[in-house]
Amino acid sequence: MDRLYVPRHFGIEGEAEARALVDTVGTAHLVTVAADGTPDATFLPVLWRGDRLVGHVARANPHWQAIGDGAPGLAVVTGPDAYVSPSWYASKREHGRVVPTWNYSAVHLRGPVRVVDDTDWLLELVTALTDRHEAGAGRHDAWAVADAPERYVAGQLRAIVGVEMAVEQVEGKAKLSQNRSDADREGVVAGLDGTPDQAVADAVRAALEADRAAEG
Repeated sequence: MDRLYVPRHFGIEGEAEARALVDTVGTAHLVTVAADGTPDATFLPVLWRGDRLVGHVARANPHWQAIGDGAPGLAVVTGPDAYVSPSWYASKREHGRVVPTWNYSAVHLRGPVRVVDDTDWLLELVTALTDRHEAGAGRHDAWAVADAPERYVAGQLRAIVGVEMAVEQVEGKAKLSQNRSDADREGVVAGLDGTPDQAVADAVRAALEADRAAEG
């Protein structure tokens, strides 16, 4: 059963698009419920590999100790978001029957979670996470785990614990004004262009262009 509210205009179609968002964002809020019914959530770096979402939390974080082996988990990955003013809509000038909204993208992953307290596993994970984000930053002086002293790295690994979700359900939503007219969507792009919400402007523009291309 789907639990993420996704009106038909806003669904992310296909796992590839969901994976792309998770890869771009690179983080998630992992939510689990302890045996006593208490919900816990931790923000953590993640990689989605095959049918597994992997990441790590601080050993000092009590969340991991409340995760029973195979406990149901929810990982929430959120992309850029922005307030949308009705003043940007062409339809405001036509009839005034408009209200504010919020544009955003999100992916929900669900499945059983296990804790991984294994040094070799953690070393491979943090190496992969580091390589992914150092390369993504496009720096010429990219840092590698091997740049740090081996004993220091070993000490840092003892301070974290791995978590792994077997992904059984994927739900995605990209609310990018697709339910508005083309003129209204163009107004949203113009309103967000050149602001700190540029990423949302770009996403709305891309969705509008894709819809126009699909219409021929």
